[in-house]
Amino acid sequence: MANSTEESLGADDATWILTSSFVIFTMQTEFELNTVLCVAWFKMLNAMLYVAGFGLLEAGSVAQKNEVNILMKNAVDVVLGGLSYWMFGYGLQYGTGPGTSWFCGVGSFFLDASKETMGVVFATFVFQLSFATTATTIVSGAMAERADFSAYCLFSFGNTITYCIPAGWVWGSHGFLNRMGVLDFAGSGAVHLTGGASALVAALMLGPRRGRFDPKGPPLQAGNPANLIVGTFILWWGWLVFNCGSTFGVKNHRWKYAGRAAINTLVASLGGGVVAIVVSFLKTKRYGVSDIVNGILGALVGVTAGSAFLTPRESLAVGAVGAWLVNEAPPLLDKIRVDDPVGAVAVHGMGGIWGLLAVGLFIEADRTLELSHGRSGLLRGGGGYLLGVQALAIVSIVLWSAGSTFLLLKAIDLVLPIRLAPEEEELGADYAEHGVRHEGYKYEEMLARMHRPRPSTDAPPRSQWDRLLLRAHLRTKAWEEIKKEDDGESCCLVQ
Repeated sequence: MANSTEESLGADDATWILTSSFVIFTMQTEFELNTVLCVAWFKMLNAMLYVAGFGLLEAGSVAQKNEVNILMKNAVDVVLGGLSYWMFGYGLQYGTGPGTSWFCGVGSFFLDASKETMGVVFATFVFQLSFATTATTIVSGAMAERADFSAYCLFSFGNTITYCIPAGWVWGSHGFLNRMGVLDFAGSGAVHLTGGASALVAALMLGPRRGRFDPKGPPLQAGNPANLIVGTFILWWGWLVFNCGSTFGVKNHRWKYAGRAAINTLVASLGGGVVAIVVSFLKTKRYGVSDIVNGILGALVGVTAGSAFLTPRESLAVGAVGAWLVNEAPPLLDKIRVDDPVGAVAVHGMGGIWGLLAVGLFIEADRTLELSHGRSGLLRGGGGYLLGVQALAIVSIVLWSAGSTFLLLKAIDLVLPIRLAPEEEELGADYAEHGVRHEGYKYEEMLARMHRPRPSTDAPPRSQWDRLLLRAHLRTKAWEEIKKEDDGESCCLVQ
């Protein structure tokens, strides 16, 4: 429902939209609110720090030597991603000028608006900007610990295109999926699946971290699980902003949908948390932090598309299935050597797919605001049309996101290597990219070892007599092997 429809939007609605947006950006401000409801929500929502949640989650998932770098990438996503969304992202998503087609909008580039429309337009821009930067931040987690920062800056600026096109398909009045009746209330597909599909391609193109799939080496673990958990708490409540704020106002019964979105979001996360706890213990006889955290987040992603339309019981089931799917995905990704330090592909990719399908299965036709175009899900007697449209949305979003991400990273790699050099990766991105040192890391020793001259592996041609002289002085295993190979030649020389 997160769209730019101007019909029946007033000051209260704009306040609601902007409040939700500012919470996601962790900004603090004041408004002259017109209703007690808005005051209460404003105070509660401003306690939530959505971007900070993503940052802490990702920083806690990586080694200490890379945690500042991943936080810097979160900041870049807002700065550069926000700039490109203002320059051309909003126009491609919501433009209505000449040339607009089922594929993308045209117009509203370098966004400005008239006095008559600026309230709705600017509120829509700020709200959608928070979605656009989130879609890119999802990808940063899968690229963590080995992506070059300069190359990532270019990616963050250009990745707006990856988001705004499918978001326009789903929420723009021109979008072909919108016209077919797709239902993605708060972004399981347009935001999370877009980010998850992009994350998969980015992780494959970068390759795994050093030692990630080395059977002889120690497993790579989260550097600070405590930060990971704190980030999850912040995201957990920040999800209410995403889902409740997607009513795009509080008037004309929208506040009722916000209330339903709130309870469904919470209940789904509870069901997902229970399943994640059980699954983690059954697999390892322990309660794995990543298993439980990703299960909760997967449940939240899964319920996002239908949060305003499902019943609480259906939301519980959607969250439980989402958590199970997210915990089953990592072993499959390991088989194809996808290194995803924060679980972005599983959480946002699998969770996004399930969220769109769940709408096509469970929802009942919306009779209040007619947001479902009078259609019900397959299990509600609505036939297979809605489920088919949801499936088409999945295929369309995955193909676009994967393809555009591949082309963007490939183009950047022609200008700047998208992966850190091996030496920089060993030192850590915090030191190599930002000059930040951490206690416990012997940087001078690592640098000296890296710059120490290494023996050449290009040996010049040697005669058989040279080999005999070298074997007399060098008693290594390597030369012992050469001796065995050359025994026949030596006998011939003696004769």
